[in-house]
Amino acid sequence: MRCCTGDQIVIETATLDTPRRRGEVIEVIGQGEREHYRVRWQDGHESVFFPGPDARVLPRG
Repeated sequence: MRCCTGDQIVIETATLDTPRRRGEVIEVIGQGEREHYRVRWQDGHESVFFPGPDARVLPRG
């Protein structure tokens, strides 16, 4: 998974009662296989995010 600043990350969920999460990449940290991201989530909080198989990228449009 590769992201750029401004891209959206969407995390799907397998649990029916849990909505998907969506956030904006505000910083790319590291490089190569160690790349991870600072994300501002839709609820306003920020976190460092290491993507897993349930995440997908929506390029900045």
